Amino acid sequence: MIRSVIRGVGHYLPDRVVPNSWFESFLDTSDEWIVSRSGIERRHFAAEGQLTSDLAIRAARAALAGAGIEADAVDAVIVATSTPDLTFPATATIVQAGLGMTRGFAFDVQAVCAGFVYALANADSLIKSGQAERVLVIGAETFSRIMNWEDRSTCVLFGDGAGAVVLERATGDGTNADHGILATDLHSDGRYREILQVSGGVSASQTTGHLMMAGKEVFRHAVDKLAQTTTDVLAKAGLTAAEIDRVVPHQANIRIITRTAQKLGLPMDKVVVTVADHGNTSAASIPLALSVAVEREQLRQGDLVVTEAIGGGLAWGAVALRW
Repeated sequence: MIRSVIRGVGHYLPDRVVPNSWFESFLDTSDEWIVSRSGIERRHFAAEGQLTSDLAIRAARAALAGAGIEADAVDAVIVATSTPDLTFPATATIVQAGLGMTRGFAFDVQAVCAGFVYALANADSLIKSGQAERVLVIGAETFSRIMNWEDRSTCVLFGDGAGAVVLERATGDGTNADHGILATDLHSDGRYREILQVSGGVSASQTTGHLMMAGKEVFRHAVDKLAQTTTDVLAKAGLTAAEIDRVVPHQANIRIITRTAQKLGLPMDKVVVTVADHGNTSAASIPLALSVAVEREQLRQGDLVVTEAIGGGLAWGAVALRW
């Protein structure tokens, strides 16, 4: 059976580190307030003129180095982002050119914070269908460009960054002991789009707009839907939560991460947590956390790993894979 195996991971964070105390000069907030509600202590913001594609290229180069291959050995580039450089072309094509690739194809996926899970599922399908042998899957965001700096409930939560993985075709036995992606599970429900959205858009207002979120509603949906999609993706692979070695969740909020783990009956020592240092980097959050987990030696060969995420749309999903 054809399997899609992660061969390399990498990430990039902008140089500017923004502690919670930075917000105290212009908002009615404090480090204690932010940490108690989100678990976030600091985040990174892109520099003036630093684009989403710039972050993506740096993360991609790190992932390619980790895989030990050159960019021209890649057949496709998928960039998950809600903060593209331009309305068009796709940021992925800008990344493709930036990496010096002269072959293959590139496109963006937009599913907000669930974007990397969607992109990984698409890359898996491309490999299994024979369209590609190696796919560079990137999550990259500059959410600092769409913040309403007067809204303390949202602007303190987000950061900028990028993470990437190299996914490669391999052959397995067709059992859940195989290395690589074992199952994927994707969902969306547009009835809930107004609880997490950006106020502008090309067609609606010809403006970029600002992020708006109904936090309590998003929290309620997040815990239920993340626990369910994790259970479902494991069932597709013929596995249970008790067999998970490591969860790499979307890093939105420590309370969501903790409550979801509790609902699945998982101890927190099985969960990779990076939200304190990076904030919510949307589509970048899972590949960024994967890369950090590798640096921390939290992932071992043969581990059963589940990634899960939810974002605006609402869109959510999970991927089960053997490291």
